[in-house]
Amino acid sequence: MYFALAVLVASVSAHESPWLLVFLLPLALHAIYKKHPPVHLLALFLCGIVSFGYISFQLKEIEKPIHLPHVYKWTSDYKINGDALRGFMKDEEGRKVYVTYKLSSEEEKRWFESIALAGRQFYVQGKVVKPTRPHHPYSFQMESYLKSKGAQGIIEITVLQYVDTTFSLSQKINEMRLHLKKHIEKAFPASLAPEAEALLIGLQEEMDDETKRAYQKLGITHLFAISGLHIGILSFLFYEGLLRLHMRRELAAIFLMVCLPLYAILSGGAPSVWRAVAVVELLMLSRLKHRLSMDDALAISFIGFVLLEPGVIYQIGFQLSYLATASLIYSSQFLQSIHSWWKNAFAVTFLCQLIVYPLLLFHFYELSLSSFIANLLYVPLFSFLILPINIALLFLTFIPGPFSDLVFFFYEPFRQLISNITFILESLPYQMWVPGKPSLFLIGIAYFSVFIALYLIDCRAKKKYIALVLLIPALLIHFQDKMNPNLVITFIDVGQGDCILIELPYRQKVYLIDSGGVLRFQQEEWRKGKDYEVGRQIVVPFLKGKGISKIDAFILTHADSDHVEGAEEILKEIRVGEIHVTPSSWSKPVMEDLLDEAKEQKVPIIEKRAGVSWREGQVFFQYLWPMDIEYEGNNDSLVLYLEMGDFQALFTGDLEAEGEQELLTAYPALHDIDLLKAGHHGSRTSSSEAFIQQMKPELTIFCAGENNRFGHPHQEVVERFWKHHLKTMTTGEVGTIEITVNHQQMKVERTNIKK
Repeated sequence: MYFALAVLVASVSAHESPWLLVFLLPLALHAIYKKHPPVHLLALFLCGIVSFGYISFQLKEIEKPIHLPHVYKWTSDYKINGDALRGFMKDEEGRKVYVTYKLSSEEEKRWFESIALAGRQFYVQGKVVKPTRPHHPYSFQMESYLKSKGAQGIIEITVLQYVDTTFSLSQKINEMRLHLKKHIEKAFPASLAPEAEALLIGLQEEMDDETKRAYQKLGITHLFAISGLHIGILSFLFYEGLLRLHMRRELAAIFLMVCLPLYAILSGGAPSVWRAVAVVELLMLSRLKHRLSMDDALAISFIGFVLLEPGVIYQIGFQLSYLATASLIYSSQFLQSIHSWWKNAFAVTFLCQLIVYPLLLFHFYELSLSSFIANLLYVPLFSFLILPINIALLFLTFIPGPFSDLVFFFYEPFRQLISNITFILESLPYQMWVPGKPSLFLIGIAYFSVFIALYLIDCRAKKKYIALVLLIPALLIHFQDKMNPNLVITFIDVGQGDCILIELPYRQKVYLIDSGGVLRFQQEEWRKGKDYEVGRQIVVPFLKGKGISKIDAFILTHADSDHVEGAEEILKEIRVGEIHVTPSSWSKPVMEDLLDEAKEQKVPIIEKRAGVSWREGQVFFQYLWPMDIEYEGNNDSLVLYLEMGDFQALFTGDLEAEGEQELLTAYPALHDIDLLKAGHHGSRTSSSEAFIQQMKPELTIFCAGENNRFGHPHQEVVERFWKHHLKTMTTGEVGTIEITVNHQQMKVERTNIKK
């Protein structure tokens, strides 16, 4: 295990900074404390230095220029979504690159869907593009994803021509995987096929988002992935089956060792699968020769993976898989001392959750509190019932006759019952702890407390001391963003749309203005894939990353899709106190999904108009517009005025010049404000000369998408502000903008810039 940690230090140092090699010293000091001989210390340092040199060399090879046009070979890691083909290809030197290709016709899409691309070579023309800028610190980061996959860049393909197929065992297995997928889709009922694909061959693309979210809230998403538990069960069934057929143990072990890597390829080769396969292979090999301990097998597999693919240390599945397994191995004596099966099951779940919880918060910003109970119920259910039944059904579907149909007749309603129970459990409130993304410092404190807690558990210390050790860092993480005495206003980069978060001092209240959204255009059916959801994929991660689990008032300025289309998705993930809308806008078709979700969750929808005001502590709010109750579009946007001490801000929705003029007439005393959210994304029809002259905002924010088709903000509008020496910023250019306000100053920060 010492050598595995040395390789880990070497890999992180090669990726980040050579100075991190200094962490080899505490590793050596611990080895000295454990009284390891000097030759082991020398070997430890040599292992770290040599691994650092080897991994650094690999990373330099990855950074070499991409050749175009060139012949590239597909890996098994690719997806077809609508008219988009995306995935990883390799050149003849084995260097990996991420590619995107827009399918030109339905016939071309059918052809790509009918073949297994892995191992097939294509002539590629296109251009190298930079990874897209992340919308905010908590959104998907393409650059980090490429790093974790060991890929050197992105190619936007313009010409993709088939050249040849490299025939290999891996290529044949991937073809078999595609055939199995098609067989499952044809032979299994539509309600069971997605789960069978996930459990048997590691394909989760067909699983619906609602089911994924339900399992995520219950903390049991790992059950849908082919994991170490699956490999363990399959290995046991296969090995014991061979023994029942009177095969010698040595020969059965060899058969298992040959078949497991083939199944790892067939199931998609996730880090957890290869980790489990490698450990089982090493243990079986040691049975044939010299016996190997479980921790040594785990360490050897870890070293092998990191040296083969250094970026794997940044893959979340890899991190969680090895940490959870290590926690169980080093707690084996404690677990063996528990004789009650249900107490043992709870202890296993507790230890796994304990070791990975800081990492889960760092990557996902939330933690399922119900996972301890849910895993006790669902792990045995999936391990000893649902998984074996799916394996049996797969075999039965290849046998002529009514056998599989008979089993499906009884199994499908049973499985539907389990799904219904799952959705009921998922709907229970307060299951998720959402403290936000902890800093690296807090992650360090959390892991320090975890290791102390594990030591106390091993020493059979009193539960109250263990709880205290774990509770202190948990409280620090929970309150990390709730002690800010300043007003924070964040303009979230949601592309072409508005979304503004207002956090009052000490987070007494949280308001969200608009939700962003996508303007959807009519397209051919074959081009449609899974919809891009701004609310779920951009806004919700930002809120959770900041530790926000409740919005006190959700303000929807008007009924345009780029302002409200993501609202329903946010309601499904974040608790909302009440929704404010401009009068009569709720009757528009774009509001239907929101109304249905609000009704289901019993969230009140309240019409607001000019004159409504309220105060929260030091902050005063007032709606300045609209005056009437008839909704006619942009000029009936809710306009919100905010004041804290000498600071004034105005949020104008999509107000245009006509509405601005009426606002000036109604509020002649409103002028010289500090912050303005420009109307209608900075279009030519808004931010009139008269409006700018009276408001004279110190800073104006345009909420507009990068390179948007509307040309927002219009250059003429930007120049109007510049003419008066007024500063402007655009979310599409700089990303998410955070403004911190106290009584003395307004601090502006671009949050997507690496610190």
